[in-house]
Amino acid sequence: MMPKKARSGTTTADLLAYLYGPGDHEEHTDPHLVAAWDPDLPCPARTPERMTLSDLALLLDAPVDALRGPRPAEHVWHVSVRNATGDRRLSDTEWAEVATTMVAAAGIAPHGDEHACRWVAVRHADDHIHLLATLARQDGRHPRIRGDIPKMHHAARAFEARWELEAMSPLDRTARRAPATGEAEKAARRGLTEPARETLQRTVREAAARATDTTDFLTRLRDAGLRVREHHDQDGTLDGYAVALPGDRADRGSRPVWFSGRTLAYDLSLPRVRERFEPAISPENLTRAHDRIRRAAALLTHAGRTEGAGDVAALGDLLVVAAATSPAAVREKVRQAAAAFEQASRAPGARTLQGAARAGFKASARALERAPQTARGGGAPALITLLTALVEAIEAAAAWHRAQQHRAQATAASQAAVLLREAATLTTSTPARTAPRTASHTGPRTVRVTPAAERGPARPATVTGVPPRPHPGPHPDPSPGPGRGSGPGRSR
Repeated sequence: MMPKKARSGTTTADLLAYLYGPGDHEEHTDPHLVAAWDPDLPCPARTPERMTLSDLALLLDAPVDALRGPRPAEHVWHVSVRNATGDRRLSDTEWAEVATTMVAAAGIAPHGDEHACRWVAVRHADDHIHLLATLARQDGRHPRIRGDIPKMHHAARAFEARWELEAMSPLDRTARRAPATGEAEKAARRGLTEPARETLQRTVREAAARATDTTDFLTRLRDAGLRVREHHDQDGTLDGYAVALPGDRADRGSRPVWFSGRTLAYDLSLPRVRERFEPAISPENLTRAHDRIRRAAALLTHAGRTEGAGDVAALGDLLVVAAATSPAAVREKVRQAAAAFEQASRAPGARTLQGAARAGFKASARALERAPQTARGGGAPALITLLTALVEAIEAAAAWHRAQQHRAQATAASQAAVLLREAATLTTSTPARTAPRTASHTGPRTVRVTPAAERGPARPATVTGVPPRPHPGPHPDPSPGPGRGSGPGRSR
């Protein structure tokens, strides 16, 4: 559940007209009132004979008009509260409870305060509501709303736990950074399947999981077709980077839209990426990878709070590499599992990435990356053999997060385990050669997929619509100084 400050303003009537209107793209369906400062307030959409939008605007503005001192420059307070796409549909009664709690947390209308600001909650979609208030109390004083959004995030986390909703609050610095509304609208206008931020997040995360040092990391970004801008300190030392998709531009096409690693995800800043580097290892028989993963999973089960943080981070990288190198039949499902596990790979408040299980997970990731080359020689088993071991590792991560009372992370890990089991189910319908089992064999069945002649498993796809760079390496960028992602548009 994500509270987000939306566009404020000076005209209550205009904002009400938008909230109760069809929307910019006819996306508003059944706009109606779900809660208000007065529980008996009629809904302008459902009882227009009792209340019009103009009447409602006058009622909301009345305390502002009655102020004896100066009026706020922008007296309309506007916040949207949105659930994740996969959450269940909340009822109007539940959204009303959310609205009342949120305006109390924000300081707009504390519980039991009969002289608080006037406000309404409007719903015109299944997954979110809009809160509108006027910033003048009914006793003539100004409300104290400093820190309103962080306080609303605390309230949102309580609802997430109570109703088993997807954790979206960024307070523990682990939640996935979702694209802003304006970014989603821009992608839709360009006919793209996803906003640029999503594409960049996925591409940078894969490069970080597979890189062995900073140079290798930046080269992988360029090879994937991204524009890369390096940031150096006064001594010339590289201390940051930014990426952009070719063709994604702002300011009427005058400059690329750059995203620093830090703005893409909390663990994609250059210092955090560097913490994940492991030196390249010599090729090892892939048949041992699942054993290493199982041993690492056992270590993770007994890890302490600090050690486990490094272990789950390395497991997240292993899943990203597994998704990139999986056979086509299950690749998309494994990618979904890696995406679901992303939040579980970030432990709240922990900075160190050193853990007993980390080495096993990182070594397995290196072996998986070499699998396509090894498979061309016909000696490596298919990556499908690792799914069972990966499920065991993810379940160990979920248990560790539960022991640390990381509810959101435990939920994310459990979702990833479900998706990996579904990937294993998909293998039953794909041609495979099963290795013989002996009476003494106690491990999982090993499934071997025979590669096509002169080919190994498909290589990871580059960014959609972006040709790979033929000569990796830095090149001058004539664009102006650091920029930010496209700003949010109107919330809906």
